[in-house]
Amino acid sequence: MSGHSKWHNIQAKKGKTDAARGKIFTKIGREIAVCVKAGGPDPNTNNKLRDIINKARANNMPNDNIERSIKKASGELGSVNYEAITYEGYGVSGSAVIVECLTDNKNRTAGDVRHAFDKHGGALGSTNCVSYLFNNKGIVIVEDVKDVDTLMMDALDAGAVDVVEDGDSVEVITEPNKHIEVQDFLEKKGYKVVSSSTELVADTYVDLNEEQLGKFQRMIDALEDLDDVQEVYHNVNLPDEE
Repeated sequence: MSGHSKWHNIQAKKGKTDAARGKIFTKIGREIAVCVKAGGPDPNTNNKLRDIINKARANNMPNDNIERSIKKASGELGSVNYEAITYEGYGVSGSAVIVECLTDNKNRTAGDVRHAFDKHGGALGSTNCVSYLFNNKGIVIVEDVKDVDTLMMDALDAGAVDVVEDGDSVEVITEPNKHIEVQDFLEKKGYKVVSSSTELVADTYVDLNEEQLGKFQRMIDALEDLDDVQEVYHNVNLPDEE
């Protein structure tokens, strides 16, 4: 994966085992619970919830699961107080990593995240040690695009700031709070939008050698496997998933 989004990661997760897919669904369910508690159960008025539903669908989460998670958020899960915590650190060769978590036990989460960094040649850093290398951007992923030039014109008319071809898909880049507006516009134009979200995007990406890449990927996998970790962002060019 090089460039702007986690779309290749989402595609890779689609093909993982049922157990791994179940873990992804559990994490998304936790995000839904927190989001509904904060902003209500209606995605038409809660844009963050709409983002999470888009993410759930991109990961092939069944609609029944999504609806059940929303309903649960005002019931038994509504009493669970998850706290959002962001950790920053370094991978091999000084690469930058940001880890977003939802947790009901900060001590457990901090220990788990630190262990994942330490075990794979990284180091947990202090707040703001690498975040200045990233910016929030809206990312709208469009598939089955027949004419990229026409899509670019339509996207710019809708308020997008850039369009980037990325393999079989096209990334439409927007300001952080504009991706829903751009998504709606493109869908009305008949485009197939498969993902829409706000993400942290690195200003520049770094290249690692084969040995470093292996160690870095193992660290990212270890972080993403933690129950409390929701998203991992970094500034390393990873090979495209086949």
